[in-house]
Amino acid sequence: MQTQDATIDIVSDVLCKATKHVLESCTKRTVKFSSTYQKIEKVTLKPDVGCFVQFSGDYNGLAVLNFSKEAAVLLYQSYMMAMGIPENELAKDFTSNEVSDSIGEMTNQLMGLLMRSVEDKFGLSSFCGQPKALSLITPITLIIDSDFRENRRVVFNVDHHKFHIELALEKTEFIVRK
Repeated sequence: MQTQDATIDIVSDVLCKATKHVLESCTKRTVKFSSTYQKIEKVTLKPDVGCFVQFSGDYNGLAVLNFSKEAAVLLYQSYMMAMGIPENELAKDFTSNEVSDSIGEMTNQLMGLLMRSVEDKFGLSSFCGQPKALSLITPITLIIDSDFRENRRVVFNVDHHKFHIELALEKTEFIVRK
């Protein structure tokens, strides 16, 4: 008997592929992600650099990206150098606005790819606002006034620096009619 993947796992797959594609394209670095998804109770912004974006439409959810300071600075610097900015002109501190602005921009691109991919595959549209990225000292739990019961965490790796994406999705099921 074949079981159907939970919709959140399907969306997580699309999000992982979008993240890998966008970050590799923007930074010219190899990005890997775990084949194991963690089922978690709630999504949390965690130190050192966190970014979140809510999406709504035909399906609703929240994506949170949590970066170590090393991963955030590496991705920011690689992104800028791929655009031709000399390394000596780049910020080196993860608390710099340039780092969080770049993380926010890359998140905006990967969310756009996620939304287009889901629409192409399932014919469902959702839209997201501008991602908010910030440096953090302590974790912040995000509570949305919605019914987001399904939550996943996926571990990513870029040059041996880990970062995580946490996804919250409303209780929904994509049923593809043949």
